[in-house]
Amino acid sequence: MARVVVVGGGFGGLAAAARLAKLGHEVTLLERSAALGGALSSVSAGGFTWDAGPSATLLPAVVRDLFRKSGRPLERELELTPLDPLREHRFEDGTSVRLPGGSRAAQLAAFDELGPGLGQRWVDHVASYTEVWEVLRRNYFEVPWTPAALPPEVAALLDSREMLHRRLRRTFKDERLRMVAAHPFLADGHQLRDVPAWAGLTAYLEQRFGAWTVPGGLAALGRVLGERMVTRGVEVRLGVPALDVVVREGRAVAVATAGGEVDADLVVCAVDPRQLPALADHVARTMPAIPPVVAHVGLEGDLPELPPEVVLHGDPTLVVRTGGTAPPGAAAWTVHARGRLAEDVLRALARHRLDVRAHVVERLDRSPRDLVEAWAGSPLGVLWQGRGTVRRRLGPTTPVPGVYAVGAHATPGSGLPFVGLSAALVAQLVGPT
Repeated sequence: MARVVVVGGGFGGLAAAARLAKLGHEVTLLERSAALGGALSSVSAGGFTWDAGPSATLLPAVVRDLFRKSGRPLERELELTPLDPLREHRFEDGTSVRLPGGSRAAQLAAFDELGPGLGQRWVDHVASYTEVWEVLRRNYFEVPWTPAALPPEVAALLDSREMLHRRLRRTFKDERLRMVAAHPFLADGHQLRDVPAWAGLTAYLEQRFGAWTVPGGLAALGRVLGERMVTRGVEVRLGVPALDVVVREGRAVAVATAGGEVDADLVVCAVDPRQLPALADHVARTMPAIPPVVAHVGLEGDLPELPPEVVLHGDPTLVVRTGGTAPPGAAAWTVHARGRLAEDVLRALARHRLDVRAHVVERLDRSPRDLVEAWAGSPLGVLWQGRGTVRRRLGPTTPVPGVYAVGAHATPGSGLPFVGLSAALVAQLVGPT
């Protein structure tokens, strides 16, 4: 039995702690804040509740596997439901497309309504990622790896010089299709010229597996995982910031806190590694992806019917999520803004003919700085700065013996699927007692 200290109580830390405890290890989880969940949590005011971070996830099998491998199956704890549609894209020329998930045929039909022949162009683009997914899934996402010993087919993909903006310009003459394909990356604060073309496989994952949420908000997943810490015997210490990894004789032996050292045989970093000096130098060439401007609003009155997510393209680009919980007759929306925002978020929304300013009864605004300070880092992980970025991050192993890495800063993409896969890789590496 190894003494494992997990630093960070977000989804990555919770997933790693649950898996390692189920494997028989003695696990202590340190979380700097007063609650578990990190970005996988909620905020509330005046009877309204909004997801603080993600509101949906791709690859539901990742979450199901986590629950199955750490105790009770997910179906006995939570209900995952598919989003239909994934989102609606509204363009500045007045046209729009509702993007279905989990179906090639449905996506083909949706884009053909946007314009004759566009459906085939879209599904051909998505199909071009089939082999990319299979190569990375078999040899990278689901199998432990080290940067110096990547399988040749994985290295060829990761080292390719093709960037996403060039692929999309070559593939689509219609700018609207480029906007749909680019949206997941622009929404996370990346510049397309800095994103490798292979990362565009997000479109494949959306088409094949769809997007899923939990009725009432995805934050419920964080609460259930917090309860699993109890059933798995994980010692959770809240309000305990980790100051550094203690390294003696070339190996991690403890985690330093203001209250003293917490002894460890193994350490799992589930936070931005810049917070831990022993790891910071190893990620000095990376930068975090910065969250958007966020406005959580509670609304009453006669409101337009919207799908779970609406993307309003322009500058700024606005994303409206409608899945919050509200009192009877009311609604809870979250609005994200990216780009040149020189006015109030709701005024910008009104220019897209979604004027809800007279219906607001509650409002919470969060700047990117507010979010980073609240979570002690960005849940969006590492900013893409070219093809070399993927090799500069940590995970699942690190250059410090005895230290592993999970979470958004240890994966080639943000979101619960990649974070969950990183925790599974660490569990494979550590193994059972």
